[in-house]
Amino acid sequence: MTVGARCIVPLPTTKMKFVRLKAIALKEFLQIIRDPRSLALAVSIPVLLLVLFGYALTLDVDRITTVVYDLDRTPRSRDLVNRFLSSQYFQLQAAAQSYARLQEMLDTGQALMGLVIPANFSRDLEMGRDTTIQVLMDGTDANTATIALGYANAITLLYSQDLMKEKMTRLGVGKISPPIEPRIRIWFNPDLESKNFIVPGLIAIIMSILAAILTSGTIAREWERGSMEQLISTPIRKGELILGKLIPYFVIGMIDLVLSVLMGRYLFGVPLRGSGFLLFSLASLFLLGAICQGVLVSIVTRNQLLSSQISIILSYLPTFILSGFIYPIHNMPQFIQFITYVVPGRYVVTILKGIYSKGIGLEILWIEALLLAVYAGGMTLWAHKRFQKRIG
Repeated sequence: MTVGARCIVPLPTTKMKFVRLKAIALKEFLQIIRDPRSLALAVSIPVLLLVLFGYALTLDVDRITTVVYDLDRTPRSRDLVNRFLSSQYFQLQAAAQSYARLQEMLDTGQALMGLVIPANFSRDLEMGRDTTIQVLMDGTDANTATIALGYANAITLLYSQDLMKEKMTRLGVGKISPPIEPRIRIWFNPDLESKNFIVPGLIAIIMSILAAILTSGTIAREWERGSMEQLISTPIRKGELILGKLIPYFVIGMIDLVLSVLMGRYLFGVPLRGSGFLLFSLASLFLLGAICQGVLVSIVTRNQLLSSQISIILSYLPTFILSGFIYPIHNMPQFIQFITYVVPGRYVVTILKGIYSKGIGLEILWIEALLLAVYAGGMTLWAHKRFQKRIG
């Protein structure tokens, strides 16, 4: 018997670890290539979403269908009507011949606004008497109605000011200037185009959808097919297995990110005012966290269908509703605003819009970048800890 003998177990080298990692990643790449439907889905999702949202979803309120009921039919009344229709905000749908016809068009949705000019409109103005016009608004869409009402008030106010100037000129009174002259300058989106607001936030939606659909079944698929038992019996460590499965989907996600940025720039003409390197770096943190979250759900459920459903609920829906992509967070109830702080999409949307529209850098976005790094690191460690190389 040998005294003091020790059993030395050789540790795997870094090269061997890299070989195993490469093998798992290559296996997952081949799995994706052999499933053309999943590969086509991964490529078509960004294109489809950008085209649908970029062209169909718009927050611009213009070309409001308008029906006019002019009882006066004088040059004065026609001048007022032309003030509305010469702007880009109102579009003549029809000239009603009766009040009942105007109501019918509003009821059936043929027009969103009705403009009624009374019979004595021009005569009252000539005699210096105050007169009124009636503006009827379809309030079904409260947001559109509120904005359209603001446009109508502004046009009416400008018309009234022009009438006052004419009156002062006839009375021989000099030009009267308002005591305050506003000089309005719009920063970051001077043309007020909603696509400059929608496209950057849409990139976060695309990444969350890809993570939910593509990665949610990675581990669950192995359990359902019975191949997980074979992987467990190999020397592959769980970290190598998880990372090897993450790499292909991360690469696909980055390709889709590049595709989304290029489409936003050259198809929709959305300018990228900030650093492209910073955008891709911080977006990759969110992508990594979202992918790891999908893998974590797949580890827990071990069922592809259930995993994809839960992933959509946990990633896509919060990012779409609670990130500030469409609905302003400051308009939400207080307790909902508190919930948004745990939604990673909130921070990536802030980063994307800041880099795209304002051109700001890490000196302003460092808090959001730090929180995304915590999210990515936390999800990676959680997925690693939750996965166990054993059956049952």
